[in-house]
Amino acid sequence: MKRIVIALIIFIIFPSKIWAISADKAIVMDLNSGRVLYDLNKDEPQLIASITKIMTCLIAINYSDLNKTVIVGEEILAAYGSSVYLEVGEEIRLKDLLYGLMLRSGNDAAIAIAVAVAGSVDSFVYLMNEYAKTIGMNNTNFVNPNGLDQNGVGNVSTAYDMALLTKVAMQNETFRKIFGTQSYTATSSLKTYNWEGKNKLFSLYEYTTGGKTGYTDAARRTLVTTASRDNKNLVVVTLNDGNDFNDHKSLYETYFNKYDSVLVLDKDNFQIDDDYYENGKFYIKDNYYALVSDEEKKDLKINITLYKYDEIYDGIKIGEAKVMLGKELLHTESIYIKKEEVKKQEKKEGFWFKIFRWFQSW
Repeated sequence: MKRIVIALIIFIIFPSKIWAISADKAIVMDLNSGRVLYDLNKDEPQLIASITKIMTCLIAINYSDLNKTVIVGEEILAAYGSSVYLEVGEEIRLKDLLYGLMLRSGNDAAIAIAVAVAGSVDSFVYLMNEYAKTIGMNNTNFVNPNGLDQNGVGNVSTAYDMALLTKVAMQNETFRKIFGTQSYTATSSLKTYNWEGKNKLFSLYEYTTGGKTGYTDAARRTLVTTASRDNKNLVVVTLNDGNDFNDHKSLYETYFNKYDSVLVLDKDNFQIDDDYYENGKFYIKDNYYALVSDEEKKDLKINITLYKYDEIYDGIKIGEAKVMLGKELLHTESIYIKKEEVKKQEKKEGFWFKIFRWFQSW
């Protein structure tokens, strides 16, 4: 298989800003690429409190039917702290419990979800830790689905791991919807709930797209939020931050201003010069925007790799477009080709080869 590599350089200019925050640990990550734009002790583990529920919500979405009815069991009696005030024997949709989990940080909802999805809290925690390993949360350990801690023992993670988890979760449409909801009404067999979210950043910062708060005496204030502006999509995580909402707003403003969003891959105007497939129509399925600072503009490029097949079919993956920042891979986009517009280039026959074929015909 032959390969072609095409490199493009893209340039842009940006402003900068300096700030200070109150957090012990923090991170700003590009949701599109997973690239870390800023960090403060991002890999130092600590108790994380209720931002744990980001994982609880994602596990439920991935492993269960959200429309199924949950019969609340006596296991919720062990919950304390923030609650949605479920009652034993109450019947409610799993999907509704997820909204109670994320908007009101219901510790009783977390336990009910765990049992409904995995049969027991321990089995659900096993799923949480296995999933964490799968996506590369290397400094994380979960012991429960709600984030409560006792005697210094609880769920432990890092700013980086929680940003990574949020990046993965935000690729799920259902999670994005729940994460970005500010109010929700749910009806169970016993009552109607009207939940208002605890994420104050929605009222402080117009570009906010989601978030989850957390607090325990040992962990102090923890916060994960997301925001989008001008095709720039960021996640901010702060741990042990008494001024978290203002710090998140400041960090978003700083990095939205420092970086520009460059449309590197345009699905409506994607073209490749290639001689192997005559009149071939190459295409990609999604746009890709890269965040690039002034200092990095010279290092942004696209590497195109095409595969050379003897036989193709409509919609076959024909290669990859890799967006690079220097040696760092930001994104890989698959390249496809349309069969009806593809004709494999025929090999040209030389003069002596034609003479040879003429003699063969006798």
